[in-house]
Amino acid sequence: MKRFNLIFLSALIIAALTLAGCQSQSAGSADSFGNKVDHKIIGIDPGAGEMKLTDQVVKDYGLSNWTVQSGSESTMTAALDKAIKKKQPIVVTGWTPHWMFQKYDLKYLKDPKGIYGKSESIHTIVHKGFEKKDPNATKVLDQFHWTPADMSKVMLSVQNGTDAEKAAAQWVKENPDKVSAWTKGAKKVSGKSIKLGYVAWASEIASTHVIAKVLQDLGYKVTMEQLGAGQMWAGLAKGSDDAIVAAWLPSTHADYLKQFKDQVTDLGPNLKGTKLGLVVPSYVKINSIEDLKD
Repeated sequence: MKRFNLIFLSALIIAALTLAGCQSQSAGSADSFGNKVDHKIIGIDPGAGEMKLTDQVVKDYGLSNWTVQSGSESTMTAALDKAIKKKQPIVVTGWTPHWMFQKYDLKYLKDPKGIYGKSESIHTIVHKGFEKKDPNATKVLDQFHWTPADMSKVMLSVQNGTDAEKAAAQWVKENPDKVSAWTKGAKKVSGKSIKLGYVAWASEIASTHVIAKVLQDLGYKVTMEQLGAGQMWAGLAKGSDDAIVAAWLPSTHADYLKQFKDQVTDLGPNLKGTKLGLVVPSYVKINSIEDLKD
């Protein structure tokens, strides 16, 4: 009887250890990572196309216990900075070009389902009819093309404390050949007005201030209006703004282009090679969105 009890007790111990091992394994890196970040993805503006795609990511990858926390670019980067200083895990919505990839060691999580799509371009869009109203400014806007490296220089300068107008003016001063290509065939004017809309993203602050400086040097009186993405597109469609150089296509601002396509004219990309996705510090061990699933 004692022998039976010992055998039974041994079996119970083995079973308990096996169960503990299984539980430990099931609560592995993905689960512990999720717990450490409270199963939250830190996002940006609630109206941004990237947020809509991130909601789709949560659904399609079966991340039922995860939430996407909206805010702004500044709140997202502040949370990222705080986590990195403490070397804590964090997941944010990210995009390139962006100064945070120059300041921090970051990586995109792989997206096997391809929900964030391939690389996007940033387009220049004008209010329909502006081409006829001001073909001179339209020529400059249409010829405005630069690279992610160009944009990153302005963004990082602003992030390091330089006023956006001064950072843009410095870049224009240091890149006369590119500016000459943008203004080729354009004429000087005297105080003619143009109004540019933009969203409060580091990338669009950089591009809008740079093109504004170029137009100002041609004699334009340039007004810049910072808006939410939806307001920016609505203002452009109504004609309260003349142009934007801040349209992320074909995904991020796809809904806005579809909504206002009859009221705007797409002049094409001013920057190619952007990317969207979920971003984590490089010291985080997970490498794929699939690793977030418990």
